[in-house]
Amino acid sequence: MLHAWGDTLEEAFEQCVMAMFGYMTDTETVEPVDTVEVEAEGHDMLSLLFHFLDEWLYKFSANEFFIPREVKVLYIDRMQFKIRSIGWGEEFSLPKHPQGTEVKAITYSAMQICEDEKPEVFVIIDI
Repeated sequence: MLHAWGDTLEEAFEQCVMAMFGYMTDTETVEPVDTVEVEAEGHDMLSLLFHFLDEWLYKFSANEFFIPREVKVLYIDRMQFKIRSIGWGEEFSLPKHPQGTEVKAITYSAMQICEDEKPEVFVIIDI
């Protein structure tokens, strides 16, 4: 399970992406040499979080094999359920980056976004 939080919902989403990539490798070994932008949209906040994580997972799983050192959410549109983010990192390379656990998919199972005090999110991933 991914559990992330921050002072803002944007920070919680950023930390959730980095927690997901933390399963795959030690992100401290990643150098911010390339930049990738990820946009996603949904029909509500939970689907937005799902698609946001899924788009980042796709950047790793597809031809790019991109792994970020840092992700910044540029904005979350809570009315249209859109998000725009940018990540700094590089292509995954086994000689350089330790291989962790493969993340196969994001799931909706028990997904939560809590904004009571500090925003936090809970996401179960399929590994």
